[in-house]
Amino acid sequence: MTPITFAHRGGAADRPENTIAAFTHAAERGATGLESDVRVSADGEPVLVHDSTVRRGLRRTRVDRSDAADLADLAVPTLADLYDAVGVDLHISLDLKTADAAGPTLATARAREATERLWLCSPDLQLLLDLRARDDAVRLVHSTTRAAVSDGLEAHAARLAAEGVDAFNLHRTEWSQGLVVLFHRFDVKAFAWDVQEVRHLRAMLECGVDAVYSDHVDRMVGVVAEFCSDA
Repeated sequence: MTPITFAHRGGAADRPENTIAAFTHAAERGATGLESDVRVSADGEPVLVHDSTVRRGLRRTRVDRSDAADLADLAVPTLADLYDAVGVDLHISLDLKTADAAGPTLATARAREATERLWLCSPDLQLLLDLRARDDAVRLVHSTTRAAVSDGLEAHAARLAAEGVDAFNLHRTEWSQGLVVLFHRFDVKAFAWDVQEVRHLRAMLECGVDAVYSDHVDRMVGVVAEFCSDA
């Protein structure tokens, strides 16, 4: 199976991150997934921005104290804007920056009938478990580090499978082929982030990961296509 190619923040190496220009460019260049960060605006809209404040020159604007329309003037799109721009056929991976962003994000995706390609990511496992109880279609991703897994990796894989968490997301340096096989044994997908260089992409593909996240869209798409054609 061809791994999902997630353009990290829309492909931050190519266009300003987390902007509609970045997302549409990544889609046009063949990325099969888009990654972003989601927070909730003062008027309850899921907005795609990494930091809690938006800086434009000397001006700093708090996301949670600003309406979506005001944030749009600062080039911060809503999730609805993203769907309007690229449709619903791409995988969308969203890093939940705050717990209260989950509800509006799910509502927006449900309205577009897009939950089956929506991957919600968080280091907070309990947040993910609460989301699973609310929606059986959304894809859940536990994004963390090996050091933060206190119960052992095999036990953790078993727990994710039992609790309905779909994927485990680690930095590329923490994956090995054996670890990917371990999580696959429990039907938990292996996602790798910060996969930037050609050698890193090839190493993750050889490990058998199910998705890669990269800032470099053309490089990522090209390496994955070449690898899969040779396989």
